[in-house]
Amino acid sequence: MASSISSQDLLRLNGFQRFGYNFVRFFRLLPSRLWNLILKIGAFFKMFGIKTGHFFRDLVINFRDGNWKTRLSYVVMGFSNFAHKQIARGVLLLAAEVVFIFYMAVAGGYWLSMLPTLGFRKSYQTPDGTWVVGDDSFKILLYGVLTIFFIVAFIYTWVISVKQAAIHQKLDEEKKKIANDKDDLKALLDHDFYKTLLALPTVGIIVFTVMPIFFMILVAFTNYDLNHYPPYNLFGWVGGDNFAKLFSMGSAGNFSGTFGEILVWTLIWAFFATFSNYFLGMLVAMLINRKGIKLKKVWRTILVLTVTIPQFISLLYVSRMFGDNGIVNGTLKALGLIQEPIKFWKDGMLAKVMVIIINIWIGIPYLMLMITGILMNIPADLYESAKIDGANPVQQYFKITLPYILFVTGPYLLTSFTGNMNNFNVIFLLSGGGPADANMYHAGKTDLLITWLYSLTAIQQDYALASVVGIMVFVVVALISLIVYNLLPSNRNEEDLA
Repeated sequence: MASSISSQDLLRLNGFQRFGYNFVRFFRLLPSRLWNLILKIGAFFKMFGIKTGHFFRDLVINFRDGNWKTRLSYVVMGFSNFAHKQIARGVLLLAAEVVFIFYMAVAGGYWLSMLPTLGFRKSYQTPDGTWVVGDDSFKILLYGVLTIFFIVAFIYTWVISVKQAAIHQKLDEEKKKIANDKDDLKALLDHDFYKTLLALPTVGIIVFTVMPIFFMILVAFTNYDLNHYPPYNLFGWVGGDNFAKLFSMGSAGNFSGTFGEILVWTLIWAFFATFSNYFLGMLVAMLINRKGIKLKKVWRTILVLTVTIPQFISLLYVSRMFGDNGIVNGTLKALGLIQEPIKFWKDGMLAKVMVIIINIWIGIPYLMLMITGILMNIPADLYESAKIDGANPVQQYFKITLPYILFVTGPYLLTSFTGNMNNFNVIFLLSGGGPADANMYHAGKTDLLITWLYSLTAIQQDYALASVVGIMVFVVVALISLIVYNLLPSNRNEEDLA
C-alpha cells in the first residue's frame, strides 16, 4: 500500500484497508510527531515559566500599588471581602486560613518534617512482653501526602483572596458596583451554576483519584513490603531501586522477566478477548437480523440470559465444570474418550486458551445487543444501491456494514481493549491466575498485570513493587489508548463514510 494516497482513493478503501493505511501512516509519521511533541512540551514549560513570572510580578505590583485593604488581604484572607460586604466569601476565606494555620501548627508541620525519613523510632518489646509502638511509616506517608495537598489547596485559596482584593480596588477606583452575597447566590444558581454542579465531583476526583495515584507513585520509591510492615517495622525511601529491578535483565524467575512475560500475555489476551467477541458478536447479530429468520426475540432472549447471571456465579461454576473432577472430564470418561482427566487449569497453554474461549461465551451477548441496534440504523437505501451496482453480500459487508459499525463502535473498541487489559473477574474466577510457575515472581501462567498486582498486594504484601506494576499498567494502557485512538475511524467526519 502506498505511503500517501489521495482522499478520494482513501474513501474507496474498505474498513480493514483504511485501518491498515492509518496504522502504517501513524508509525511513518511517529518520529516527526515525537519531535513536535518535544517542541510542544518545551513551549509549554516556556509559557509556564513566563506566566509564573508574570504571576509573581503581579503579586508584588498589586501589593506595592494596593491600598490598605488590599495589602491587609495578603495577611488576613477575606479582609477585602468583609470590607465590601461580601460576608459569605469573607467567612469562607478566613475560615480556610484559620483551619490551615491550626492544622499546620498541631499536625501538618510534624507530618511534613517526618516525610524525608518516614520515621526513625522503631517499635520494640519490653522485658515484660509489652510492645512499645514507635513511628508509623504508612501514616507518615499518608498524612504527609494529605498535608501537601492541603498546602496546595491553601495556596490556591490565598491566590483567590489576593486577586479578589485587587479586583475590589479596581472596581472602587472605577466606582463600579461590587457583587454582594445575594448576587453571589444568584450567580451560583444561574450563569455560574456549572461551578455549583462541578464543585463536589471535582473534590471527589482529587480525594479519591488524584491523591491515591500520587500516594501510589511515592510508595513505588520505598521498600514497603511484608518485611517492612508498619507499625512494628518501618519502611523508608529507596530511590529508583524498584524500577531498576523492573528493567534489569536476568533470568525468567526475577521481577523483570515476570513482568515481561505477563505483559506479553496481557496484550495477547486483550487482543483476542476484544476482537473475538467483537466479530463473533457482530456475526451473531447479523445472522439473527437476517430476513427470514424466525423467533428472533427468542434467540436474543436466550443469549441475554447469560448476561443476567452474575459473573461471580457463572464463572465459578464454569471453572468447576472444567476441573479435574468436573462434569466435562466426568462425561468424557463415561464415554470412554479419555482415561485420565484433561488438565484444563493445570496446563499453561490450555488454561490460556480456555479463558479466551469462555470469555467469548460471556461477551457475545453484549456485542450482539449493541450491534443489533447499529444494524437497524444503517440506511436501507445503501444496500439497495449496492445491489443495483452488482455488489454481492461479502462486498456489501466490507463496503457498507463493517465501515459503518467500525465508525460507530470505534470508541467502544478502545475502551473494551483497555478494559480487557484490566479484566480481573474472568481470570481470577476461572483460573485464579494459575497454573503457578516457580520460575515466575509470585505469578501464574494466566495472570494479567491486574491479577498479578492483586497477588503482590493482597497475598505477598509487596506494596512497593506492586506500585511499580501499577504505574507501568497506567503507562502501557495510556500509550496503547493514544495510538489506537489516532487510528480509529471515529476521529474522522461522518461524511467520510459516504
